Amino acid sequence: MKATLLFFVALFFFSLVDAQSLDGAWKLTHQDGQEVKDIEYIKIYQDDYFAFGAKQVADNHFISAGGGPFSYDDGKYMETLDFFTLDPFQVGTSNKYNLDWVNDKMVISSEINGKMLVEIWEKVSDEKDDLTRNWVITGRKRDGEISRSTPGARRTVKILSGGRFQWIAFNSETKEFSGTGGGTYTAKDGKYIENITFFSRDDSRVGASLDFKYEVIDGEWHHTGLSSKGDPIYEIWTPYAIGYKGK
Repeated sequence: MKATLLFFVALFFFSLVDAQSLDGAWKLTHQDGQEVKDIEYIKIYQDDYFAFGAKQVADNHFISAGGGPFSYDDGKYMETLDFFTLDPFQVGTSNKYNLDWVNDKMVISSEINGKMLVEIWEKVSDEKDDLTRNWVITGRKRDGEISRSTPGARRTVKILSGGRFQWIAFNSETKEFSGTGGGTYTAKDGKYIENITFFSRDDSRVGASLDFKYEVIDGEWHHTGLSSKGDPIYEIWTPYAIGYKGK
């Protein structure tokens, strides 16, 4: 009887572990048995989408970015690449991995070309706020007029979760990558602040802090303020699942 009880307790425990959510921000700590020190990899999961950005720690030089839809079920994890700066030819491909949990850390592994790949990711945060979501830009206001667009293969996505953000501009058909940037953010009482920790177009922008106003109207994010160049902006972001219909 005691052994049976212990079995069900253990089963319940492991079910809880396997049920952990990927949503939030993660940091790569080990790759193939080696501690990752010189490069910072931050990966954000939200609304069945992921994005990562990598930079050199010493000088903030941008290294790479990638992302797209993902699925996770019963230890089986799959990523489909919408963009990938290191090898654009992989855009559109799907890769399957094993995903395990060890002491609340995420272990992603797979055999690629006869070699084992093992990554250990540690969750930075899974905090949520008014803007926690994966977004796609669908509108802008200029000279008092709002213009709308329907995102297609060419689109700009912004994913926010766990106090981290990353925007990406890309074309999933031509595999063209236009740019990305990301860092930490806060969104509270209509005030949105971005702190840039990596920027593909200009490393010198790292460390900058940008203040904006925001309002969620009918489920859409209205984003106003000044761009990194000092130009006034008014952007409308729609939840990705609604704004982007795919092919």
